[in-house]
Amino acid sequence: MTTRYAARAAAGALAALLVLAGCSSKAKDSDDGGGDKAAGGVKTGEGISGKTITLGALTDMTGVYATLGKSVTQAQQLYVKQLNAAGGVCGYKVALSVRDHGYDPQKAVSGYTELEPKVLGFAQFIGSPFVAAVKQRIDGQDKGLVLPQAWSAALLGSPYIRVIGSTYDIETINAVDFLIKEKGVKKGDRIGHVYFEGDYGESALVGSRHIAEEAGLTVVEQKIKPTDNDMTAQVTALKQAGVKAIVISAGPRQAASLVGVAAASGFAVPVIGNNSAFAPQLLATQAGPALMKNYYVASPSLPIGADTPEAKKLVADYRAAYPNDALDNGIVAGWTAASAFGEALKKACANKDLTREGVDKALLSIDSYDVGFGVAQSFTDPKAPSSRESVILQPDKSVTGGMKVVREAGASEVAEAYTPGA
Repeated sequence: MTTRYAARAAAGALAALLVLAGCSSKAKDSDDGGGDKAAGGVKTGEGISGKTITLGALTDMTGVYATLGKSVTQAQQLYVKQLNAAGGVCGYKVALSVRDHGYDPQKAVSGYTELEPKVLGFAQFIGSPFVAAVKQRIDGQDKGLVLPQAWSAALLGSPYIRVIGSTYDIETINAVDFLIKEKGVKKGDRIGHVYFEGDYGESALVGSRHIAEEAGLTVVEQKIKPTDNDMTAQVTALKQAGVKAIVISAGPRQAASLVGVAAASGFAVPVIGNNSAFAPQLLATQAGPALMKNYYVASPSLPIGADTPEAKKLVADYRAAYPNDALDNGIVAGWTAASAFGEALKKACANKDLTREGVDKALLSIDSYDVGFGVAQSFTDPKAPSSRESVILQPDKSVTGGMKVVREAGASEVAEAYTPGA
C-alpha cells in the first residue's frame, strides 16, 4: 500500500523534531507502567496493560493517501475484532490505537513520539520518509516492531522495521521486465520515469536505472512533488523524448492525470505504476477508460478480488463491516500487516515472551507466511525484503476491487540477482 514521500526541505525539520522526541520519549515509559512483569508465566512489557495488548497505527486519513489510509486502518480494525472474538492472544485482547498524520512530517513524528511508550509495536506506519526519520530511535532505544505500509529500500537492515513485500526498487525492476516481456520495449529504447522526490520515488528510480542498464534502455527522468497534480508538462516532455513506455512512482492522482493527458494527446504508450499509484475510485473519473486500456500496476500481492478462499472471505467480511466503502488493495496491505503482527504475537505467546524483544524474535522465525494473496513472505533476513515477487495488475471496473491479474506473482531474473543498496 502510502504519499510516502517527503520533500527534502522537510529533512531539517524532522531532524530537529527527532532530537526533541528522543530526549522525551523514554521519560514517559514510567507513566505507562511498563517494564517486564510476569502474567501467567508470560513476560510482558511496554504496550501491555491489564488484559490488553495495544498496537499503534500511524495512518493518513486526510492527506494524499487518505483512501489508502482508510482501507488499511479499517482492514486492521476488522482483523483485531476477529482476533479478539477468537480469544485474543495469551488471554489478552488486542487494541489498535490510531493516529492520523495526514501525510504531514511533523504530525507523523509527533504521533510516533506520543504512541511509542504506550504500544507494543506498530501494525501500520504510512510514509517511507517518516519511518526512516524515526528509524534510528526504533533500532536504538525503542526496539518496537514496525510493519509499515512503505516499501523504500532505505528501510531494510533493521530487525524491527520489516518491509512486507518487494521494495520499490525491486518492484520497479519487475515492472520494467513486464514492459520488456509483454509490451514490446526493447534494447535501445527510451522509457520515461515520473517519480516523487523523496524515499519512495528515488528508491523506485534506482530500480528503473538498474534494469535499464542491464537491458540496454535509457531512462528519461521526470521528478515531481506530491503537490503536483497536473502531469501535462511531464507528458509533453516524455512525448518529445520519444519514450516507448512510462513508469510512474507517485500517487493515484498523478497516475490518473498522466494516463489521461497522454490519451488525450494521442500518446498511446503503456504506463505502469508502483503499488501505491492507483485507487479504484479513479475508474469513475474521466481518466477511467484510458486507465483500463493502457495502465498497469506492479503489486506485492494478488488484488482484493483474487480468486482464493481467503480473499473471498475477506471481501465478504469487509463488506459486512463497512458496507458503504469501496474495496481496494489497501485492504490487502492492512490485513497482511495485521495478520503478520498477529502471527508474531501468537508465536511470542507460545514462547512465553510478549515483550518487544520477544515479539521481534518471533517475527524473525517466520519464513513462509501467506494470508491467501499469492505471495509467501519470509521475515528471517532483516537485510532483505520479505519477497522479491510482484503481481502485474490492470484496472478493470467489472471485477471486484477494480483490478485484474495480467501476470501472476513472480520475480524477474534481474530482480532475483539484484541486491538492494549494493
